[in-house]
Amino acid sequence: MRSKSFSSVVKKYKAVLLDSYGVIKNHHGVIMGAANTIEKLRADGKLIRILTNDASKTAAKQVEQFRRLGLKDVVEEEIITSGMMAKHYLQSKKTKGLIAYLGTPAAAQDILDAGMSTIHISEVNGDNIDSIGAMVYLDDEGFDWNKDINRSLNLLRHRSIPAVVANSDQIYPVSRNEVSIATGGIAKLVEATLGREFIHFGKPDSQMFMHAFVQLNAEKKIEKSDILMVGDTLHTDILGGNKFGISTALVLSGNTRTANVKVNIKATGIIPDFICDSIAT
Repeated sequence: MRSKSFSSVVKKYKAVLLDSYGVIKNHHGVIMGAANTIEKLRADGKLIRILTNDASKTAAKQVEQFRRLGLKDVVEEEIITSGMMAKHYLQSKKTKGLIAYLGTPAAAQDILDAGMSTIHISEVNGDNIDSIGAMVYLDDEGFDWNKDINRSLNLLRHRSIPAVVANSDQIYPVSRNEVSIATGGIAKLVEATLGREFIHFGKPDSQMFMHAFVQLNAEKKIEKSDILMVGDTLHTDILGGNKFGISTALVLSGNTRTANVKVNIKATGIIPDFICDSIAT
């Protein structure tokens, strides 16, 4: 499959779903040319949603970060995070008791904003363990890796409660050639150790795509054939878009690189409709 310019690919679509890290921004800041592309998409009347598996910040905090990076027109309604999906699940289940979480207090803000009470996993002990109603994996920061992952494991050994993973990403890039273990990777370790199935939110699962689809149709009539999902990761962005039945474009500005794109597609069997160097092309 040959690389095409993003500008030629996106022409026929009415709505564009963009991954955040690796598509719009990276560890340096906004990816070169991404801001201009987003500006042109708006000028052309295309609806935009940013779908991110980053559960470490609320949509409002994501907007603040984008604006600090120079993307002044991004609004809260355009951002859909995996943390939001986890919050909706906990609300719908009317979860009783404290929500124990692994991550930073900022990552737990969505849950707090929904009126639920939280407790950091480091504070769970024999005196309060029976009051825990769910365990949520939110972020790969804000806890002691030597102690708190084990605390979450032992909580789930002793309590038959839902275990929710708000970010299914197993790794994320920290530089051009290096990655770090993400929340999904931590949760996967605990899942495998316990032999349990956790409840996962974020791409590639369908909840975020359905949420975006409903939102878009609240603005104007949109069919699935009108939507393009743009991402840098086969297992999340592209697989999720494919499963939801929308067109997908893999960009080579993040997790997937030109040198290994063909091998990765062949090895995974996850095939995007298009490949582009970046959204700036």
